[in-house]
Amino acid sequence: MENRDILIWLNSIQGIGDKTINRLNEYFKNLTELWYCSKNEIMELNYLNSKIKRKLIDFRNDSYYNDILTYSNENNIKIITILDEEYPSHLKNIYNPPKTLYLKGNYKLIYRPSISIVGSRKATYYGKWAAEKIAKELSCLGICIISGMALGIDAIAHKGALDEGGDTIAILGSGIDKPYPRRNINIFEEISSKGLVISEFPIGMEPRAGNFPLRNRVISGLSKGVVIIEAREKSGSLITAYHALEQGKEIFAVPGNINSIYSKGTNLLIKDGAKIVTNIEDILEEINEFKMLLDKNKDNKKNYDGLSDKELLVIKSIENGPIHCDMIAYNTDIDIVELNSILTILEMKNLITSMPGKVFTIKDY
Repeated sequence: MENRDILIWLNSIQGIGDKTINRLNEYFKNLTELWYCSKNEIMELNYLNSKIKRKLIDFRNDSYYNDILTYSNENNIKIITILDEEYPSHLKNIYNPPKTLYLKGNYKLIYRPSISIVGSRKATYYGKWAAEKIAKELSCLGICIISGMALGIDAIAHKGALDEGGDTIAILGSGIDKPYPRRNINIFEEISSKGLVISEFPIGMEPRAGNFPLRNRVISGLSKGVVIIEAREKSGSLITAYHALEQGKEIFAVPGNINSIYSKGTNLLIKDGAKIVTNIEDILEEINEFKMLLDKNKDNKKNYDGLSDKELLVIKSIENGPIHCDMIAYNTDIDIVELNSILTILEMKNLITSMPGKVFTIKDY
């Protein structure tokens, strides 16, 4: 048994967290001593409660440890510890980095330039549109999308990347074999096969409320910056933003309706100095590694040459997000009958998409 083996073993025991592992490391200096010391020595560790001591004794055997490795191999789960060369250096430098990571999928994605996109679980039409648009456009440029696989903005960001054939990483608040929420099981399976799923929590651990704020530091730690799309004034997305601030990462926020409770958090971030995002250039120009992609993004822009003046007016009205046809008519002062004809033509030209309720949005390229 080596120190990395001991880290994996300790992490696998539910109820033993990084705080306990740190204290054990301080006491033993070399963690392998814990594996070989007597039961009495363990019982004399005054800084541990009796329940933890009993777990250390009961699970300290080769059979238990080998079962962890066997299960991981059989389920294509890769284990990386903070002692391994494979451990991502940018994650190692954050406060309280996870000692052990469980990975399922293309683990090399942890070294890719990435952006985190997080937001409300109860996303509005506007929030869903913004998350999908930003995720798709960044994916087209080869940027990996990181999120937490939650309902709403997280799931849409992952799906946007996958739909473009891009890369995405999901950070779980449960064991890697216990994806949550179960409603996202299809997304989990798709990310596992085409992207990467990561957890710092033991195999078999069910989701716990306290795990999600904790995993948010990993979401920000693996990325170059964090984009917040729709967040309440007190939400997990803001916790991710604060972790990013602590880690010296760029914080971006998509502005929202001032009357919406789901935009109070993002608007507050902007008020406090977060970079406002109205297009992906706002992100690319702030991160040195991404600046070279600005020209490529401009080349990807849709070509509106050949459109009539009224068609351009309609496009301009739709560019800021999903909008009802009545509002388009109001903004452009085009008669509704003529407008319906223009909208049909723009759909035929593959420039816009109709959504339920006579709502229109620019079609992603």
